[in-house]
Amino acid sequence: MIAGPIRFAVRSLSHMNNPALNMSHPARHVVVLGHPSPGSFNHAVAERYCATIRECGQQVVLRDLYALDFDPRLHADKRPGEPGNRLSGDVAREIGMLREADAITLVYPLWFGMPPAIIKGYVDRVLGAALTPHDITEDIPDSVLHGKRFATLSTSATTGPWLEEHGQWQALHQAFDLYLVSIFGMRDGGHRHFGGIVDGLADERAAEILQAVAEAARKTCGATAADAEAAMVESID
Repeated sequence: MIAGPIRFAVRSLSHMNNPALNMSHPARHVVVLGHPSPGSFNHAVAERYCATIRECGQQVVLRDLYALDFDPRLHADKRPGEPGNRLSGDVAREIGMLREADAITLVYPLWFGMPPAIIKGYVDRVLGAALTPHDITEDIPDSVLHGKRFATLSTSATTGPWLEEHGQWQALHQAFDLYLVSIFGMRDGGHRHFGGIVDGLADERAAEILQAVAEAARKTCGATAADAEAAMVESID
Protein backbone atom coordinates (compact mmCIF):
# COMPACT_ATOMS: atom_id res chain seq x y z
CA MET A 1 0.00 0.00 0.00
CA ILE A 2 1.42 3.40 -0.95
CA ALA A 3 1.76 6.19 1.59
CA GLY A 4 -0.98 8.78 2.01
CA PRO A 5 0.97 11.78 0.61
CA ILE A 6 1.94 9.82 -2.50
CA ARG A 7 -1.64 8.69 -3.02
CA PHE A 8 -2.79 12.29 -2.68
CA ALA A 9 -0.24 13.39 -5.26
CA VAL A 10 -1.53 10.80 -7.71
CA ARG A 11 -5.14 11.73 -7.13
CA SER A 12 -4.43 15.45 -7.33
CA LEU A 13 -3.76 15.09 -11.06
CA SER A 14 -7.51 14.82 -11.61
CA HIS A 15 -7.87 18.48 -10.69
CA MET A 16 -5.77 19.65 -13.63
CA ASN A 17 -7.58 21.17 -16.61
CA ASN A 18 -6.31 18.77 -19.27
CA PRO A 19 -7.81 15.26 -18.85
CA ALA A 20 -4.95 13.74 -20.84
CA LEU A 21 -2.49 14.65 -18.07
CA ASN A 22 -4.08 11.96 -15.89
CA MET A 23 -2.84 9.22 -18.19
CA SER A 24 0.47 7.58 -19.00
CA HIS A 25 -0.49 8.02 -22.66
CA PRO A 26 -3.28 10.07 -24.28
CA ALA A 27 -6.61 8.26 -24.32
CA ARG A 28 -7.63 6.93 -27.69
CA HIS A 29 -11.14 7.28 -29.11
CA VAL A 30 -12.81 5.65 -32.10
CA VAL A 31 -15.79 7.58 -33.50
CA VAL A 32 -18.01 5.62 -35.88
CA LEU A 33 -20.19 7.73 -38.20
CA GLY A 34 -23.17 6.31 -40.08
CA HIS A 35 -24.69 8.94 -42.41
CA PRO A 36 -24.62 8.79 -46.23
CA SER A 37 -24.43 12.55 -46.94
CA PRO A 38 -20.95 14.12 -46.60
CA GLY A 39 -22.47 17.53 -45.81
CA SER A 40 -24.93 16.25 -43.23
CA PHE A 41 -25.40 17.65 -39.76
CA ASN A 42 -24.27 14.27 -38.44
CA HIS A 43 -20.92 14.92 -40.09
CA ALA A 44 -20.75 18.29 -38.33
CA VAL A 45 -21.55 16.56 -35.04
CA ALA A 46 -18.81 13.95 -35.56
CA GLU A 47 -16.27 16.59 -36.59
CA ARG A 48 -17.00 18.81 -33.58
CA TYR A 49 -16.80 15.80 -31.26
CA CYS A 50 -13.43 14.76 -32.70
CA ALA A 51 -12.07 18.32 -32.63
CA THR A 52 -12.98 18.68 -28.95
CA ILE A 53 -11.30 15.39 -28.08
CA ARG A 54 -8.11 16.67 -29.69
CA GLU A 55 -8.43 19.95 -27.80
CA CYS A 56 -8.48 17.86 -24.61
CA GLY A 57 -5.12 16.37 -25.61
CA GLN A 58 -6.49 12.94 -26.43
CA GLN A 59 -6.35 10.95 -29.66
CA VAL A 60 -9.26 10.15 -31.96
CA VAL A 61 -9.85 8.40 -35.27
CA LEU A 62 -13.06 8.93 -37.24
CA ARG A 63 -14.50 5.95 -39.14
CA ASP A 64 -16.95 7.30 -41.73
CA LEU A 65 -18.63 4.05 -42.74
CA TYR A 66 -20.17 5.33 -45.97
CA ALA A 67 -16.91 6.94 -47.07
CA LEU A 68 -15.19 3.62 -46.33
CA ASP A 69 -17.87 1.78 -48.35
CA PHE A 70 -18.31 -0.51 -45.36
CA ASP A 71 -20.33 -3.64 -46.12
CA PRO A 72 -22.89 -4.12 -43.30
CA ARG A 73 -23.85 -7.67 -44.32
CA LEU A 74 -22.83 -10.52 -42.03
CA HIS A 75 -22.27 -13.55 -44.26
CA ALA A 76 -23.00 -17.08 -43.11
CA ASP A 77 -19.36 -18.21 -43.06
CA LYS A 78 -18.32 -15.18 -40.98
CA ARG A 79 -20.66 -15.74 -38.06
CA PRO A 80 -18.87 -16.06 -34.69
CA GLY A 81 -18.14 -19.68 -33.83
CA GLU A 82 -18.41 -20.97 -37.40
CA PRO A 83 -15.67 -23.56 -38.17
CA GLY A 84 -12.88 -22.03 -40.24
CA ASN A 85 -14.20 -18.52 -39.72
CA ARG A 86 -11.49 -15.96 -40.46
CA LEU A 87 -11.82 -12.22 -40.12
CA SER A 88 -12.03 -10.33 -43.40
CA GLY A 89 -9.51 -7.54 -43.91
CA ASP A 90 -11.93 -4.66 -43.27
CA VAL A 91 -13.16 -6.16 -40.00
CA ALA A 92 -9.62 -6.95 -38.85
CA ARG A 93 -8.62 -3.31 -39.41
CA GLU A 94 -11.58 -2.03 -37.38
CA ILE A 95 -10.92 -4.45 -34.53
CA GLY A 96 -7.27 -3.40 -34.48
CA MET A 97 -8.36 0.21 -33.92
CA LEU A 98 -10.92 -0.77 -31.29
CA ARG A 99 -8.36 -2.86 -29.44
CA GLU A 100 -6.21 0.25 -28.94
CA ALA A 101 -9.16 2.48 -28.02
CA ASP A 102 -10.30 3.57 -24.58
CA ALA A 103 -13.67 4.86 -25.79
CA ILE A 104 -16.02 4.14 -28.70
CA THR A 105 -18.69 6.60 -29.84
CA LEU A 106 -21.38 6.00 -32.45
CA VAL A 107 -22.84 8.94 -34.40
CA TYR A 108 -25.95 8.31 -36.50
CA PRO A 109 -29.45 9.49 -37.43
CA LEU A 110 -32.56 7.61 -36.37
CA TRP A 111 -34.43 6.18 -39.34
CA PHE A 112 -37.85 4.75 -38.51
CA GLY A 113 -36.90 4.84 -34.84
CA MET A 114 -33.76 2.73 -35.31
CA PRO A 115 -30.08 3.13 -36.22
CA PRO A 116 -29.27 2.89 -39.95
CA ALA A 117 -28.45 -0.54 -41.37
CA ILE A 118 -24.78 0.39 -41.74
CA ILE A 119 -24.49 1.00 -37.97
CA LYS A 120 -26.28 -2.25 -37.18
CA GLY A 121 -23.93 -3.95 -39.64
CA TYR A 122 -20.92 -2.51 -37.80
CA VAL A 123 -22.28 -4.06 -34.62
CA ASP A 124 -22.91 -7.40 -36.35
CA ARG A 125 -19.59 -7.64 -38.20
CA VAL A 126 -17.13 -5.71 -36.03
CA LEU A 127 -18.27 -5.34 -32.42
CA GLY A 128 -19.76 -8.82 -32.43
CA ALA A 129 -17.03 -10.51 -34.48
CA ALA A 130 -15.96 -12.85 -31.68
CA LEU A 131 -19.00 -13.03 -29.40
CA THR A 132 -20.94 -16.30 -29.73
CA PRO A 133 -24.47 -16.97 -28.43
CA HIS A 134 -22.85 -19.08 -25.68
CA ASP A 135 -20.74 -16.10 -24.60
CA ILE A 136 -23.83 -13.91 -24.39
CA THR A 137 -25.93 -16.37 -22.38
CA GLU A 138 -23.03 -17.09 -20.03
CA ASP A 139 -22.23 -13.37 -19.54
CA ILE A 140 -18.72 -13.72 -20.94
CA PRO A 141 -17.56 -10.21 -21.95
CA ASP A 142 -15.77 -9.52 -25.20
CA SER A 143 -11.99 -9.47 -24.79
CA VAL A 144 -11.53 -6.48 -27.12
CA LEU A 145 -14.40 -4.29 -25.89
CA HIS A 146 -14.46 -5.13 -22.18
CA GLY A 147 -14.09 -2.04 -19.99
CA LYS A 148 -14.16 0.52 -22.82
CA ARG A 149 -16.43 3.57 -22.71
CA PHE A 150 -19.37 3.33 -25.12
CA ALA A 151 -21.27 6.50 -26.01
CA THR A 152 -23.78 7.52 -28.66
CA LEU A 153 -24.74 10.78 -30.38
CA SER A 154 -27.91 10.50 -32.46
CA THR A 155 -30.27 12.80 -34.33
CA SER A 156 -33.79 12.62 -35.67
CA ALA A 157 -36.23 14.78 -37.62
CA THR A 158 -38.83 14.08 -34.94
CA THR A 159 -38.50 15.53 -31.45
CA GLY A 160 -37.50 13.72 -28.28
CA PRO A 161 -40.99 13.99 -26.76
CA TRP A 162 -42.50 12.50 -29.94
CA LEU A 163 -40.11 9.54 -29.76
CA GLU A 164 -40.96 9.00 -26.10
CA GLU A 165 -44.70 9.25 -26.76
CA HIS A 166 -44.44 6.51 -29.39
CA GLY A 167 -42.22 4.30 -27.23
CA GLN A 168 -39.33 4.46 -29.67
CA TRP A 169 -36.82 6.12 -27.39
CA GLN A 170 -37.32 3.62 -24.56
CA ALA A 171 -37.12 0.71 -26.99
CA LEU A 172 -33.91 1.99 -28.58
CA HIS A 173 -32.24 2.73 -25.28
CA GLN A 174 -33.09 -0.67 -23.80
CA ALA A 175 -32.67 -2.90 -26.86
CA PHE A 176 -29.60 -1.22 -28.34
CA ASP A 177 -27.66 1.00 -25.90
CA LEU A 178 -27.98 -0.91 -22.64
CA TYR A 179 -27.98 -4.30 -24.33
CA LEU A 180 -24.69 -3.66 -26.13
CA VAL A 181 -23.06 -2.28 -22.99
CA SER A 182 -24.15 -5.39 -21.09
CA ILE A 183 -23.19 -8.15 -23.52
CA PHE A 184 -19.82 -6.65 -24.48
CA GLY A 185 -18.88 -5.70 -20.92
CA MET A 186 -18.40 -2.02 -21.75
CA ARG A 187 -18.86 1.09 -19.58
CA ASP A 188 -21.98 3.15 -20.29
CA GLY A 189 -20.89 6.53 -21.65
CA GLY A 190 -24.43 7.75 -22.22
CA HIS A 191 -26.60 8.56 -25.23
CA ARG A 192 -27.13 12.19 -26.27
CA HIS A 193 -30.00 12.65 -28.72
CA PHE A 194 -30.84 15.78 -30.69
CA GLY A 195 -34.31 16.01 -32.21
CA GLY A 196 -35.84 18.35 -34.75
CA ILE A 197 -32.89 18.09 -37.15
CA VAL A 198 -34.40 19.06 -40.50
CA ASP A 199 -33.41 21.06 -43.57
CA GLY A 200 -33.23 24.74 -42.76
CA LEU A 201 -32.16 24.18 -39.16
CA ALA A 202 -31.66 27.61 -37.56
CA ASP A 203 -28.05 28.65 -37.07
CA GLU A 204 -28.70 29.34 -33.39
CA ARG A 205 -30.12 25.87 -32.85
CA ALA A 206 -27.24 24.25 -34.74
CA ALA A 207 -24.69 26.16 -32.66
CA GLU A 208 -26.49 25.15 -29.46
CA ILE A 209 -26.39 21.48 -30.42
CA LEU A 210 -22.73 21.57 -31.42
CA GLN A 211 -21.90 23.17 -28.08
CA ALA A 212 -23.69 20.28 -26.35
CA VAL A 213 -21.69 17.87 -28.53
CA ALA A 214 -18.45 19.52 -27.38
CA GLU A 215 -19.57 19.21 -23.76
CA ALA A 216 -20.31 15.51 -24.31
CA ALA A 217 -16.82 15.03 -25.76
CA ARG A 218 -15.20 16.76 -22.78
CA LYS A 219 -17.25 14.59 -20.44
CA THR A 220 -16.08 11.42 -22.21
CA CYS A 221 -12.46 12.62 -22.11
CA GLY A 222 -12.77 13.25 -18.38
CA ALA A 223 -14.30 9.82 -17.84
CA THR A 224 -11.56 8.00 -19.75
CA ALA A 225 -8.91 9.94 -17.83
CA ALA A 226 -10.60 9.02 -14.54
CA ASP A 227 -10.74 5.36 -15.60
CA ALA A 228 -7.01 5.41 -16.34
CA GLU A 229 -6.22 7.15 -13.06
CA ALA A 230 -8.24 4.60 -11.10
CA ALA A 231 -6.46 1.75 -12.90
CA MET A 232 -3.08 3.33 -12.18
CA VAL A 233 -3.82 3.73 -8.47
CA GLU A 234 -5.14 0.15 -8.30
CA SER A 235 -1.99 -1.20 -9.95
CA ILE A 236 0.21 0.72 -7.48
CA ASP A 237 -1.85 -0.61 -4.56
